[in-house]
Amino acid sequence: MGRTVLPYSQVLEREYTEWKKFRRGLRKDDQKVFDRLFNLARLHVQAGVYASRPWPLEAILISILLEHHKELEELRAKCKRMEEASGKTASPSEKGERRLRLKGRGGRGNVKVQNPNDK
Repeated sequence: MGRTVLPYSQVLEREYTEWKKFRRGLRKDDQKVFDRLFNLARLHVQAGVYASRPWPLEAILISILLEHHKELEELRAKCKRMEEASGKTASPSEKGERRLRLKGRGGRGNVKVQNPNDK
């Protein structure tokens, strides 16, 4: 007989339980943030079921990143609306174009990073 596959919601809870020691090592305010991150992953249970990845943490992390990216996009849009309402134009760095300082090799060198939404 084949193995029974656990429902993804149970897999998610099991993963959360496995991270409990890590959670206990966090400060109280960070424990609350940790719990909120796992709650974000619970918003995408259907996608986790559909993906059926061998390492559930991958789907959990992607779910969290997805929610964070949505919030980031929402904040960018809000900033843009506020800039337009005030008549102020954004500088290149405010538009998403940034210079990142590379670490390593003495910290020399910069990389230009363009926001994919600014074309």
